[in-house]
Amino acid sequence: MTVRKNQAKLTADEKRAFTNALLELKRKGVYDRYVSAHNAFLMGDSDFGARVGHRSPSFLPWHRRFLLDFEAELQKVDPKVSIPYWDWTVDRTPGSSLWAADFLGGTVRARDGQVLDGPFAYSGGKWAVTVGVDRRTYLRRVLGGSKQLPTKDEVNAVLNMAEYDTAPWNSTSNGFRNNLEGWRGTNLHNRVHMWVGGHMASAASPNDPVFWLHHAFIDMLWSEWQSRHPKSAYQPATRTPDVVDLHGTMRPWNNVTPADMLDHRKFYTFDTEKPAAGKP
Repeated sequence: MTVRKNQAKLTADEKRAFTNALLELKRKGVYDRYVSAHNAFLMGDSDFGARVGHRSPSFLPWHRRFLLDFEAELQKVDPKVSIPYWDWTVDRTPGSSLWAADFLGGTVRARDGQVLDGPFAYSGGKWAVTVGVDRRTYLRRVLGGSKQLPTKDEVNAVLNMAEYDTAPWNSTSNGFRNNLEGWRGTNLHNRVHMWVGGHMASAASPNDPVFWLHHAFIDMLWSEWQSRHPKSAYQPATRTPDVVDLHGTMRPWNNVTPADMLDHRKFYTFDTEKPAAGKP
C-alpha cells in the first residue's frame, strides 16, 4: 500500500528518489503530458470544460485521480516513490526545507523569478519548461510575494463546514469544496498557488513540481473533512446540468466518477493514518 508522507520528514534518499523520478518522467516526455492536460482543462474552450477540474464539485475527485495517474507513472520509474504532501500551515517560509537545494530548490532571481538551484534549475539542463503561454523556458517562482500562506485556524474553519457543496455549484457556491478551493472565504488552495507564484500562478502550474505536493495536501484535507463529517456526502448526488454529479463521468477519463474517488484508502494512506484493514 502506497503511503504519502509529509515532505518535511523525508530522508535524503527519499528526496533524491522522488526528484530523480520526476526528472526521468521529464526526460521521457511523460511529465509534460500532465502539464498539458491540466493546462487544457483549466483553459477549456467552454465553461463546463474548464469547470470539470476547477470551480465545481468535481475539483477534489478530479485532482485525486490526476494525482493517482501521475503517481503510477512515478512508480514505473521507482516503485518505492510516492507523492509527498506539503503542509503549508507548518512549513510557511521560503527558508523551509522544502525549498532547499537538495529538494525542490528555492533560490530565485529577483528580476525574473528564475529558479537558480536544485534539480529543477534551468542551468542543470534537465528541466526546460515547454507548456504554457510564456516562451521563457526556465522554471519561475516568487515565494512569498503574495499574502501569507493559510494558517491552521483558517484550515480548521473550512474543515468544520458540514456541507460539501451547494448550488449553483461554481465559484460562487458556499460549502467546504469552494472554500477549500479558494474562490470565497479565506482562500486556501488558490492562495498557495499565488504565494509560490511564477508557473504555479498559471494554468500550467504542474510545470512546478511543488504542484504535486500542494495538491497531495489538499487531498489530505479532503480526507480529513470526510472523517470529521461522515454523514456529509459529495454533492450534487443526482443529475445536474453542467455539473459532474456523484455518478457522472469525469473527463478526460470518461470511465471514472466522483463516487469512484471518495475513499482514498483504496489507493493509499497518509503517514498520519493506520493502514487500511487487510492492507500491509
